[in-house]
Amino acid sequence: MSDPPIPRPSPSSVLPEAVRDDMVGRGQQVTRRARMWMSPGLGVKRWLLLFVVCTLVGAVGVLHFTWTGPLHFVATRWILWVNHLVSPEVMPLYTGGMALMVLSLLGALWSIMMLSRSVLRGTGTAPEQAVDLMYQRRHLARGPRIVAVGGGTGLSNLLSGLRVHTGNTTAIVAVSDDGGSSGRLRASLDMIAPGDLTDCYAALSDSPVMARLLLHRFERGDGIQGHTFGNLLLATLSEEEGGLSEAMLDIHEVLRIRGRVYPATTQPATLVARLNDGRTLRGESRFAAEMGEAQIQHVQLDPPALPALPEVLHAIREAEQIVLGPGSLYTSIIPALLVPEIARELRASPAPLIYVASLMTEPGETDGLSLEDHVQAITSHLGRMPDCVLVNSAVPPRDVVARYAEGGAHLLNLAGASRELRGRAVVLPLLQPGQARHDPAALAQALLHAAPKRDQG
Repeated sequence: MSDPPIPRPSPSSVLPEAVRDDMVGRGQQVTRRARMWMSPGLGVKRWLLLFVVCTLVGAVGVLHFTWTGPLHFVATRWILWVNHLVSPEVMPLYTGGMALMVLSLLGALWSIMMLSRSVLRGTGTAPEQAVDLMYQRRHLARGPRIVAVGGGTGLSNLLSGLRVHTGNTTAIVAVSDDGGSSGRLRASLDMIAPGDLTDCYAALSDSPVMARLLLHRFERGDGIQGHTFGNLLLATLSEEEGGLSEAMLDIHEVLRIRGRVYPATTQPATLVARLNDGRTLRGESRFAAEMGEAQIQHVQLDPPALPALPEVLHAIREAEQIVLGPGSLYTSIIPALLVPEIARELRASPAPLIYVASLMTEPGETDGLSLEDHVQAITSHLGRMPDCVLVNSAVPPRDVVARYAEGGAHLLNLAGASRELRGRAVVLPLLQPGQARHDPAALAQALLHAAPKRDQG
């Protein structure tokens, strides 16, 4: 009795696991790219269809020419040769022509694809990334027109979340900072504070390398220690062009910005605070150090009649949504609202005005203020109440809350809020896990889905 045949392993079973995983991964990438090529709005399917139609019509034209023209004998011999390749008992003779037609069409498509890859490589674009770039740009170009107003890390954090949903974001950045690197450059070059602009450019830059370089802070070097590369770059462009307003187009092009970033004004201004004890403080860098137990009653810019860029005003008029914050109430959000032309356009805009509430009070600036007080401060300075107040519902870890409490910061919530404020509030979990700061992705999703239309009545 003969031994039973030994089962042979399938080719896939003898491959190492890493190789099989790599093959599966490559197959999934090919499938994903194919789906992206066929996705709506990419502008590919219509031209692919036109190519196929023109190819078929061209084939019919060639057939007509060869059959009715001087090459009739060539066409006859060609057809007879193809017929020899097909067995009439198995399949109709015309299937030979269909097979050749399909093969030639596939060959034409392959040649176009290889030509495109050569062109892309010649322009410095990796062919495997082309569909991703096209998809992103077409998808982002159809995104909502959002204007974000403020400054500090809060605004740049928001922009980093919005950049994956829309390429139509315009950031209007407060530039009254007079401390740190920004303050030094502002005092020595008589320019607007560049620090918050740098953070926003980095958040929206399509180049990870450039974003990292913009935020690089020099730890040594006579005259440049403490400055960021981005601040020095903006200072250089301001000197070269005679001001940042003239350098805006160059900045957006050089930094590959996904959206637009503009200063609230192009002229240096000082933030002046009037306190409830009768004192006046000039310069926001003095607030935390000199306020003591007092509270801010009102802030203004000096000089008050500051110009705004035409691009800023146009962006507000075209906005589908206007976002204030997140950020420091009196030193990031309200200063941008004090530019007269910006305030006028914001009051007149039909777009919903959304205030992203701060997570906590800020020592030396908003001590003792409730969330209602924050909203009232915005309303009194702007002349328009936010249509929606986005409030975080997630609770940070106890150790994080305790650490902030030691520094004098306390959580903001709707406790004691009026019925009007509660009616405008949208409460959602917006925290980064284990931290007391907004999660960019959660915040962007909340803004895209939670905004009401402005009541025109």
